Amino acid sequence: MIGPEQLATAVAKALADAGLPERTPTFERPKNRDHGDWSTNVALTLAKPVGRPPRDIAQTIVDTLGDIDGVDGVELAGPGFINFRLAQDAFGAIVRAVVEAGVDGWGRSTSGIGRSANIEFVSANPTGPLHVGHGRWVAMGDALANVLEATGWSVTREYYLNDAGNQITLLGSSVAARMRGEEVPEDGYRGAYITEIAEQLTAAGVDPDDTADVVARSVAAMTDQIRATMESIGIHIDVWFSEKTLHAGGAIDDTIGSLRDRGHAYDADGAVWLRTSDFGDDKDRVLVKADGAKTYFAADTAYLADKVARGFDLAIYLLGADHHGYVGRLHAIARAEGVPDGVVEVIIGQLVNLLRDGEPVRMGKRSGNFVTLDELVEEVGADATRYTFLRSSMDTPQDFDIARVVSEDKANPVHYINYSYARIAGIGRKAVEVDFDAGSVEDADLTLLTHDTEQELIRRIDAFGETVERAAADRAPHRVARYAEDVADAFHRFYTECQVIDAEAPELSVARFWLCEAARITVSAALGILGVTPRERM
Repeated sequence: MIGPEQLATAVAKALADAGLPERTPTFERPKNRDHGDWSTNVALTLAKPVGRPPRDIAQTIVDTLGDIDGVDGVELAGPGFINFRLAQDAFGAIVRAVVEAGVDGWGRSTSGIGRSANIEFVSANPTGPLHVGHGRWVAMGDALANVLEATGWSVTREYYLNDAGNQITLLGSSVAARMRGEEVPEDGYRGAYITEIAEQLTAAGVDPDDTADVVARSVAAMTDQIRATMESIGIHIDVWFSEKTLHAGGAIDDTIGSLRDRGHAYDADGAVWLRTSDFGDDKDRVLVKADGAKTYFAADTAYLADKVARGFDLAIYLLGADHHGYVGRLHAIARAEGVPDGVVEVIIGQLVNLLRDGEPVRMGKRSGNFVTLDELVEEVGADATRYTFLRSSMDTPQDFDIARVVSEDKANPVHYINYSYARIAGIGRKAVEVDFDAGSVEDADLTLLTHDTEQELIRRIDAFGETVERAAADRAPHRVARYAEDVADAFHRFYTECQVIDAEAPELSVARFWLCEAARITVSAALGILGVTPRERM
């Protein structure tokens, strides 16, 4: 199967044979298919060092290239682009490669082999259910882990439990008040979930005046709810990291001591400070207040040190829009602790607006003042929830319109992609019904796939690997979602114009059957990275 790597090797050899400077050519797919299947601008990059017009250099490269297996033609375009047109055999090779790789192998690479990543996402305080806004981070964190794993990375999914501090005390006092039949404190937590926990603890014989026990059990109950919510949409967290353990185990004191030994922590105004301004932050930050209380920032510092000690090559923090100020702080902590730049990454996601037919939805049954993620999943389904959250880049606000997501309309991306997959699956069922024997893909004459829509579908399928690589490199799972829609769109156009199983054209039917199988594998593999199960029937 001919691709950018093989073309790069051929062009690099041509450069050497022509006496031109060494370059590693890069390739892209031309937007206009009339310009071929791959294009490189290597001649333009050589114009200045060589002192010749780029088109002249491009002609020299083309003249030196010679024949390339799998390439039908090489052409000059514009100011010096070199376009490559694949041979018909190359299209068949793509289909065979997909079928042979299968859902578990197609589109995957080994570029990240030997590297490990920690992705901390959601990390909502265990003081209430996950709400719709959290859903975007839930889906994104897991899909990002999946896409990195698809390129060979070893990934740990982590949830940081803020189970220490005043908000946890308020959770306990709110539950205890309900256990006594009292109103919750003015600044406490409300909603049906508080009453539910209170009823659970009362049934278990817990004493509402045993503050420590009520707090511990309330946090455990909320953590169990959060875990169940995530599991309900197919997300398993590998590590539930407790902030409380940083305090109890002395990790915060150890980290502060280490920073002090290196001259990065100092005393002033009765408090202990970290010189974060020396490492890119806008000001120094307090680690220990004058009254001796350790700040959240101190816990964050110790937590990052713990991650680094675990040996991850990459530590990704997925944070909400209201945490934008944390970016500089986290990078400053990393530099103060001697962590190389590039190890710690912070991704800021934008907010979600929940709508129904364009109108805002703000109230939920269990919380009283927000819609829980459980409520959303119950109404639209886990797969539709995940897919919708993952269609948009995290750096843009998102409108989640429930009415649109559940509609059976071609304009609804969730329905459209499921419809395409179900249609492909239907072809397989029809093949069985009419006793159609496709044989093996190795024996199929795939050179018969010459129709424009067939070749366009193959081109889309072939782009899966590079899409996954780019999604991993850019930390952008939404690219995979949009790609799946592109394949679905190409398949619909092919299906409209080409009859797959035709008794009058048995060899062509076999070729088209295997093309459909390649499309099915590709869509299934793409949705698998997103954590979505394709639908066999609609």
